[in-house]
Amino acid sequence: MSEVGTVYINFPEISDAEVTFPPGDLWSDEPPLESDLHRDQIELLISILKLWWRERQDFYASGNLTVYYSPNQKKSEYFRGPDFFVVLGTEKKDRKSWVVWQEDGKYPNLIIEILSNSTAAVDKGFKKQLYQDTFRTPDYFWFDPVTLEFQGFHLVDGQYQEIQLTPDGKLWSQQLGLYLGVHEGKLRYFTPEQQLIPSAEELAEQEKLRAQQAEERLHQTEQELARLREILRAQGIDPQNI
Repeated sequence: MSEVGTVYINFPEISDAEVTFPPGDLWSDEPPLESDLHRDQIELLISILKLWWRERQDFYASGNLTVYYSPNQKKSEYFRGPDFFVVLGTEKKDRKSWVVWQEDGKYPNLIIEILSNSTAAVDKGFKKQLYQDTFRTPDYFWFDPVTLEFQGFHLVDGQYQEIQLTPDGKLWSQQLGLYLGVHEGKLRYFTPEQQLIPSAEELAEQEKLRAQQAEERLHQTEQELARLREILRAQGIDPQNI
């Protein structure tokens, strides 16, 4: 029997320029939302902020979208899908996912998790730690659409400090420059003066109401003018000659 020998294989050297990294346009890989309440809440947060900031071109707001943050630039490791997040100082455009290494290393400036029975423990524990230590996300909030539990944190010296509620139950977001608060069972935005920021539907209703009020005022004015004309005619004065 011949002795077992050692076989040496020489692999060609590969320069950094020849390394092919995965594409940056990775698709989001998030599961379906738990309920209509969760979906509606996320869509409301996205649509109202985009409407409020419609003149701005320096932010990205999305929800239930994967954030890929692998230091090795691999889709298969280190990714999370915040329910709602906002990135500031970036290009306003549609994306399939948020890929940190393709976005100048930017992480979300604000994250909101919508709690559920199956995710609350993770949102309050692991994700809170992740957003604090790895993402370094300045503002982190969570909200339960069923129980209306609402809490927020701001990053101070690398640690999350709880944001104190205003007397009427709102929390200030330094990153948005807006308050967050519960209105009619939904998490909503409020101006620095604590005025509710309307949705597109609410704006349309306001415009409809203003149009109705203007029409009513016009009708009242026309009625008053008709009454005055009758008074003038009763006194033998032709309103047309005035």
